[in-house]
Amino acid sequence: MDWMEILKECSEKMRKAALRYYGSPKAAVGFGVGAGGDTSKRIDLAAEKALIDCLNKHEVSCTLVSEEVGTKKIGFGSSECYVVTDPVDGTTNAVRGLPFSANVIAVSSSPWLRDIETAIVTDIIHGVTYTAQKGVGAFKNGEKIKTSETSEIEDAIIGVDMNTFRIEELVSKLEGLFRRGKHFRHFGANALDICYVADGSTDAFIDIRGKLRVTDMAASYLILREAGGIMVSPEGKELDAPLTPTQRLAFIAAANSRIYEAIQEALNS
Repeated sequence: MDWMEILKECSEKMRKAALRYYGSPKAAVGFGVGAGGDTSKRIDLAAEKALIDCLNKHEVSCTLVSEEVGTKKIGFGSSECYVVTDPVDGTTNAVRGLPFSANVIAVSSSPWLRDIETAIVTDIIHGVTYTAQKGVGAFKNGEKIKTSETSEIEDAIIGVDMNTFRIEELVSKLEGLFRRGKHFRHFGANALDICYVADGSTDAFIDIRGKLRVTDMAASYLILREAGGIMVSPEGKELDAPLTPTQRLAFIAAANSRIYEAIQEALNS
């Protein structure tokens, strides 16, 4: 089975489904709470349906792990394959019409993050597609990408997710980093933010809230690593987690070991 070709077709159909509602009041209509714990909005469900329909068209047998539908068997054959998705990463942006959100799909040979083998993240508005296969490399619209060589925090563009009610606690943990750095960003779709580290547009992305679902970042995890980047726990341990809709993670994503070590030093200062 050529998973990359299937994922490209699925992602394009998901993108078209999301664009029908992008920035429209209809996009925000809620349909109860999804498996990930947030309200399932029409734009999320439309993109998810497009994915399921595409998998069924190709007669794929797998376990689907999605923020909306949860964990669901697809097809009729026996399969140890897991398809992990956030149908629309950056739903708040999409509902408001802000041009930064993505369709996210990853395929794993086991129910663990470490075994992700194929990944795709598609920028819904701009049509830019990031892909990766384990051991093959990472690509942006078919062109191979690699992370930046930036090594100094003062020169680095660093993404930081601060979307939390416990903002004072988070800021206190990041104080050392904020004192040294100058260029901080957060665009509102973490899967795409991590891909920006992978292609060298930014130099690091930090999310130590412990709130981000594994479904949001499973694809970007492989894309960044295949581009030469680092993605570890805030303590510096190898990142791994079960692939379930409710599993949440904290991590530091960095372009290279030098900027990662500089970030760790700043956080611990």
